[in-house]
Amino acid sequence: MDHTLHTPLNEVELTDDVLDGATIYGPNDEKIGHVSEVHGAGASAQVVIDVGGFLGIGAKPVAIPARDLSFMRDDEARVHAVTRWTKDDLKAMPEHRH
Repeated sequence: MDHTLHTPLNEVELTDDVLDGATIYGPNDEKIGHVSEVHGAGASAQVVIDVGGFLGIGAKPVAIPARDLSFMRDDEARVHAVTRWTKDDLKAMPEHRH
């Protein structure tokens, strides 16, 4: 997927309503997780990504700042993000607890 052709989200769009369920892609364009929660809004928001597992079972939630992800819409208006972290990098982070 060529993410350079996708439309970046602006800071006002970084909300739970927009980001919930968004697919997260790693540096090699592999799917590494999806957004399960967003705490706050804008660039200072914390995004909780479920990493690994199958159909949400056994996934590990990790929280990272929204500003560390590149959120965008594809040509079908689906929201997704690209990150420099791999699935293994995210799995090595501390688990997010509510």
